[in-house]
Amino acid sequence: MSVLLPASLAEALETLAADPDLVPMAGGTDLLVHWPQHTELHERSYLDLSGVEELRPHRWETDELVLGGLTTYWDIIEDQRAWNELPLLIDAARQVGSIQIQTRGSWAGNIVNASPAADGVPVLMAYDAVVVLESTRGRSEVPLSGFYSGYKEMRRSPDELVTEIRVPRRAYDVQIFEKVGQRRAQAITKVGVAVTRSDAGWRVVANSVAPFVCRCPAVERILEQGTEVRGSDDLLPAIREDVTPIDDIRSTAEYREKVLARLLYHDLLDLCPSFG
Repeated sequence: MSVLLPASLAEALETLAADPDLVPMAGGTDLLVHWPQHTELHERSYLDLSGVEELRPHRWETDELVLGGLTTYWDIIEDQRAWNELPLLIDAARQVGSIQIQTRGSWAGNIVNASPAADGVPVLMAYDAVVVLESTRGRSEVPLSGFYSGYKEMRRSPDELVTEIRVPRRAYDVQIFEKVGQRRAQAITKVGVAVTRSDAGWRVVANSVAPFVCRCPAVERILEQGTEVRGSDDLLPAIREDVTPIDDIRSTAEYREKVLARLLYHDLLDLCPSFG
């Protein structure tokens, strides 16, 4: 394997433009999980972004939190403002592996790894995050809710890097994150859901129940319209419109549907007058 170490964002973008087959690497936590079994990875060339200090900081602006391309989970865990304003970021970050992973893994890496079971992506999507992509050709912004088009497929060209993630600052009266796994920590999600409500409306985002993390518009309509829901099974038709769970080594499609419905029902029972 070969590793290139750009010292600036401009150098990183120029290097990637010259060789789009390079694999950008930030914390490397997802890459190393597969390293022993996938020997073909050993023959790739990597663009190690760890020296690009421009991508590391996050900042608070008047109307948004801007995460850098190298901002880690731990950076946000240590930010008291995030605890106060965007607590789902903390909830998700604290469930991403161990502290060692949290201090190396980045929010941008979680997005481009594109795992259906990602922990950081659902809460960012529930907060209406926007992904900022840059290349030598220019800069573009894509809503995270529209970033994925299939399993491991996304609206990112090979010569583009995620340089920022923009998270709007809003007043929320509902903020929920649930993760069901084999155990409380260091476990891959079997079923996950993030729910928010602000003046922008309801957001319901599910993970591990579709080929990629996705919003659930049919469930959101039930909440927006105040449709009567007398039990968790009443949510199943909408859930089946929104997601396509599968049977795999961790659980079955039927389990995932029912658990997602029960999580939503019991979390919202005391918040929605139409639930009862």
